[in-house]
Amino acid sequence: MNKHSITLSFEINEPQLLLRDAIKHYGISKKALTSIKYEGGTILVNGEEKTVRHILTVGDKVTIIFPEEKSSEGLIAEKGDFPILFEDEHILIFSKEAGLSTIPSREHPHGTVANFVAGYFAESGLSSTVHIVTRLDKDTSGVICVAKHRHAHHLLSEMQKAGTISREYEAIVHGFIQQDSFVIDAPIGRKDGSIIERLISQEGKYAKTSVQVLNRFHLQGEELTHVRLQLHTGRTHQIRVHMMSIGHPLIGDDLYGGSQKFISRQALHARELNLKHPFSGETLKIISPFPKDMKDIIPTKTTK
Repeated sequence: MNKHSITLSFEINEPQLLLRDAIKHYGISKKALTSIKYEGGTILVNGEEKTVRHILTVGDKVTIIFPEEKSSEGLIAEKGDFPILFEDEHILIFSKEAGLSTIPSREHPHGTVANFVAGYFAESGLSSTVHIVTRLDKDTSGVICVAKHRHAHHLLSEMQKAGTISREYEAIVHGFIQQDSFVIDAPIGRKDGSIIERLISQEGKYAKTSVQVLNRFHLQGEELTHVRLQLHTGRTHQIRVHMMSIGHPLIGDDLYGGSQKFISRQALHARELNLKHPFSGETLKIISPFPKDMKDIIPTKTTK
């Protein structure tokens, strides 16, 4: 077995169980099963290779060896610094600075999170595709989660769909928000004629954001509010569009009506990521330090 192969082992506690059903129970996708079969993986029962039609008995030990992945084709590996907040053989979680795109484009193939992660994987001797689990807009700072292999990516993606991965953000918005806490429940769609801009649209996709006011304060005679937000869905520009829709756009967000008087990017930071580790079951609460450009805006003494 290659030292970088991912292995999953479990013991059977049900009689007359098909190996195929046991594998499905542990969240292994059909795509992963195909790669195990045709790309160099192995399924062992008590140390012996078996097919998925094998009938298991109580006490059998099943070991699945996933095939080693290949590095992302077409992705240029580059050296870059990013503060690592958590890492093990399955997951890499780190903090992204504002101004850094998550993935490359045809026009900008260099200098993105994916390039730097590919470089980090290569430096670590890990042959793997870069599996981005949680993406951020270029000018949003904060925590990003990357899976180190396909099976981890599949499990984390399923957790996202089920709503068991929690993401909290902090933002600074224009105006005083009167309510201390509330929920914005409004569908978001693409704006006609734009490949970037989104808007509230009944034809859009369901989107839900919880908002909590942390502080209200004045800066150079203007009313601003510091808020914490929790995403219940993950639509493109969700927080930015939702806050604009209630008349409180993010400061710095000129795409959605914010002024850049105090900051040159949207004042949005992905503060916290909460999830149960898909393999160990450990509860992870990962917090990304508050960025200096946003911290400098908020006065030491504020009023709620």
